[in-house]
Amino acid sequence: MTALTKNLQQVWEQLRSQKAARPDFLDQVRIQRLRGITDLRVTFPFPVCVLAGANGCGKSTVLFALASAYRGPTVAETFTPAKLFPDFRPKTDAALGDQPEAAELEFSYTVGGQSLLMAWKRGKSKWNRSFFGRKRGTQPIRSVYLHTLAKLTNPSELRSVIQLAQRKFESNEIDASNIAFAQRILGLHYAHLMVARDRRRDLLVAERADTADAPVRYSEFHMSAGERAVIRLSVRLSKQTDALVLVDEVEAGLHPLVQQMLMLELQRLALRNHLQIICTTHSPAVLDTVPMEARVFLERVSTNVVRREAYRDVIQKALYGRSQNALSFLCEDEESEAFIRGLLDHLGPKLDLLQNDIEVGRNTGKDQYPAHLETLARFRKLADVVFVVDGDGEPVQKQLEHRGTELGQPVRVLRLPGGQPPEPWAWGVLQRESDQLAGWFGLDGAALRTKLKTLDDLYSNAADKPTAIAKNKLHSLAEETSRATAEFFRYLAKHEAEHQAGEVFELVNRLEDLVRDWRTSRG
Repeated sequence: MTALTKNLQQVWEQLRSQKAARPDFLDQVRIQRLRGITDLRVTFPFPVCVLAGANGCGKSTVLFALASAYRGPTVAETFTPAKLFPDFRPKTDAALGDQPEAAELEFSYTVGGQSLLMAWKRGKSKWNRSFFGRKRGTQPIRSVYLHTLAKLTNPSELRSVIQLAQRKFESNEIDASNIAFAQRILGLHYAHLMVARDRRRDLLVAERADTADAPVRYSEFHMSAGERAVIRLSVRLSKQTDALVLVDEVEAGLHPLVQQMLMLELQRLALRNHLQIICTTHSPAVLDTVPMEARVFLERVSTNVVRREAYRDVIQKALYGRSQNALSFLCEDEESEAFIRGLLDHLGPKLDLLQNDIEVGRNTGKDQYPAHLETLARFRKLADVVFVVDGDGEPVQKQLEHRGTELGQPVRVLRLPGGQPPEPWAWGVLQRESDQLAGWFGLDGAALRTKLKTLDDLYSNAADKPTAIAKNKLHSLAEETSRATAEFFRYLAKHEAEHQAGEVFELVNRLEDLVRDWRTSRG
């Protein structure tokens, strides 16, 4: 585990613990009849959430809708749907104008420890608020910071900014805490950070102290897009407390490692200052920095946008570009993943497989496979994914293959041996081949047979399903011999493949064919 991963996991646990005690939190938004969204509900169970999905799936629409959830401390700091979703209504030719629908934005909050509802509803000419019958209802007050790409327009492209040099400036040095935030993320050492302001605009000025010679001073005109983005974000956020922070395309202009450092610091800031942060992204590096419950995947389908289950492992990598030259195996659970890895351990030298050639991972079970197939097909990624089903997964295999035929795209499915879940099958192999497998447990054949019989007797009257019983037996055996169940499945698969035993021999041939076919299709 890397230091970054460890730090992220620590802050996740702290945020989870803190969230339950927060008196103010935006729990859910429902969007109806707006920008191609017919009806969409999105919940936010974690203090820092990330919205992901393809272009045009509604990420920015959701983010802008959230900006109108609260009334700001002042009118100037308040966002309304009318400001965020303006209509084009030319007076000269109404046929060219927008035809607004009766849109609704409904919010569920925790406000002062109480649950509240509020909605914006668009009528014929304007947006109005509804409080669902709550007498003397008012919109909750909370600071909202909306950070979009428009805020990062390259200053060298703005003539009005260039003209600032002819005006009088007021300069203020940025607080040390802002410098620390930027330095931790960028790895640069600033002696000073200043903001030069006139009445309309401001410009950043930095002085670096980590250069070889004398300190170097330079304005925002000479900063990289990533440096500007991080500094401007940190300047605005470091002093925010108990605010809703919305960041569109948080990864813009940043290297993947810097993206992850930024997300770590944002989550630390959310913890310290009780911020709720919601970002949009196209970056798998950003997605990896938040826990599974904090990943919100949106997908456009015909006349609506829907929320998909949070993708894990190979699905996420396939959709977000980290497996462009790899064949991905999607397994039902940890045991089947370990089994596939064992087969690949055996086939690797024969097929000259490199580490980056193959991605193996697991997801939410075979009941989610049809939905994953539809998503992968939409992005033309099906040819690069193998669905691995347990031995009892023949119905799912047929369903996937049939759907692939309908779509005109190849669907690769690999079914594990035994005609049943992997645990009962593995237990049967253990009983049949105890002499050959005993060494892995640090036992001889007789000792292993004794342990197997003891466990059979112990669970003989158990009322659980056979799969659960076999799983408990394997877990007990692994604990008694200080081994990991998943590692046993990996060893078992490699052992059976090397000895060309039974159904595994056929499975190895099928796997080899899949890899060769995939390589051929990739040219």
